[in-house]
Amino acid sequence: MNPPPYSEKEPPSTPVLNHPAGPPYPMDNTAPSAMPPPYQLFCNSPGVGPSQDLFVQPQQAIIITPVQPTNEPDFLAYSIFTMLCCFLPLGIAALVFSIQTRQANKIGDRTAARRHSMLARSFAHIALGVGILLTFVYITVLAVLLSRVDSYYP
Repeated sequence: MNPPPYSEKEPPSTPVLNHPAGPPYPMDNTAPSAMPPPYQLFCNSPGVGPSQDLFVQPQQAIIITPVQPTNEPDFLAYSIFTMLCCFLPLGIAALVFSIQTRQANKIGDRTAARRHSMLARSFAHIALGVGILLTFVYITVLAVLLSRVDSYYP
């Protein structure tokens, strides 16, 4: 029979903790680099297994998928028309949402693009309706005033 690997006179050895290999931090006031090395070296305790003294672990791969742009209508021309020809305040709101729709389309945010597109269309429709209503009221008031002026001068 073989004796145990330690004797009662010697205390049993404590296991060695795994520490990442690499140079210690610099003693000057410079910060360590933000990017880790491409491979991290780990040393196992001796006697763990045959030829397992050095373990090289590759860094995780980062996969970047390109963003697919969406294609929601932005109603930009309609917004500009309602801003210039119908009702300025609501036309400006429609124009702002049209521009936000374009930006959301570029970054691929489909829900934001759809929401901004619907708001731009709604504000443009309302601006067109208010513009038509104001034009109708203006023509009616002008016609009433002209009819009264004609009644004073026969």
